Amino acid sequence: MKRSKSSQRWLDRQASDPYVRRSKAEGYRSRAAYKLLEIDRKDRLLRPGLCVVDLGAAPGGWAQVAAQAVGRRGRVLALDLLEIAPIDGADIITGDFHDDAVLAQALDWLGADRAGRGADLVLSDMAPNVSGMRAVDQPRSMLLVELAMDFAERVLKPGGDLVVKAFQGTGFDEALRALRGRFDKVVCRKPEASRSQSRETYFVAKGFRVG
Repeated sequence: MKRSKSSQRWLDRQASDPYVRRSKAEGYRSRAAYKLLEIDRKDRLLRPGLCVVDLGAAPGGWAQVAAQAVGRRGRVLALDLLEIAPIDGADIITGDFHDDAVLAQALDWLGADRAGRGADLVLSDMAPNVSGMRAVDQPRSMLLVELAMDFAERVLKPGGDLVVKAFQGTGFDEALRALRGRFDKVVCRKPEASRSQSRETYFVAKGFRVG
């Protein structure tokens, strides 16, 4: 079957991408691992013993990084609609995290208190299936940001942190203001591993304020 031009361009880009080659050599499941590694170097989010939840985790690159960093004293939960192959040092729940039954599983895993707060760090590298129409894709991406923020507000301990992918455009500034209203410090990061043509950036929010 003949490949489409767009599929061939994607394959060519993957073959020439240094982060793709590096991820294969170093055993990471995706090039996205290097985005989190760079963010962590700048913002010092990961350390031994933390409890981390990774939303939209498939194929598992961020969960791998988190599991390696928190070590045996820490815990990592990877959540996604897609099946994820086992990750050393992480537990996996398959399902939609804003579905009540899946959320209940996550809260049970967290061993959360009655207020539902058991996580030190929530990660989200989620992105919508891209249609190529900005008027459609941007609202979808910002909805995922809102869902990650709502989840984080539900499960983060006081002082906890959040990293969430966002695409610059409609709704971006509003989400940034909302985060600054709930966290002590919020910055935007564009890791080197993020492709230059992509509008993606990451909100890094530290010091969650409960209430």
